[in-house]
Amino acid sequence: MIIAYKYEILLTAILIVLLVIVGQLIKVAIRKFTILKSIDLNRRKIILKLHYLILYLLFVIFIVIIWGVDFKDFTVFISSILAVLGVGFFAQWSILSNLTASVILFFNHPVRIGHRIRVIDKDYDWVGTVEDISGFFLFMKTDKGEYITIPNSIVLQHGIEILGNADDDIG
Repeated sequence: MIIAYKYEILLTAILIVLLVIVGQLIKVAIRKFTILKSIDLNRRKIILKLHYLILYLLFVIFIVIIWGVDFKDFTVFISSILAVLGVGFFAQWSILSNLTASVILFFNHPVRIGHRIRVIDKDYDWVGTVEDISGFFLFMKTDKGEYITIPNSIVLQHGIEILGNADDDIG
């Protein structure tokens, strides 16, 4: 039985070795690039995770090709998974909006960890330092010593005034 699949087993083993080698090369390249561009550690981790996600998706596609899974069956499986995820994200639209907002904050928004900011809101006067930006929340320590978590979608919906870096003497 194993002899009948020796070609597929050999190609799978080669693909696993390539996955490990390419994964290490990507890790080294991202580390050098982020150090060269002065990208902070949290953003470096996110970039690395996104590259690993793409690499693993390609790995799964090649495994499917090697083992000869019927394309029609595979597309039905993928479309079913995507339909379930779509319904789940639609039901939890705030999760999807926060994830989308985190991508926008990561790539296009000038707010960075360590910046002193003011959240422009009619109900609250939040002024403080950005402690962390995760996939769902911006974490901020106010000048009053309070720790506040603000959903990323709210950060995009409200105005943010950047007052400077935490090291600046802007007060």
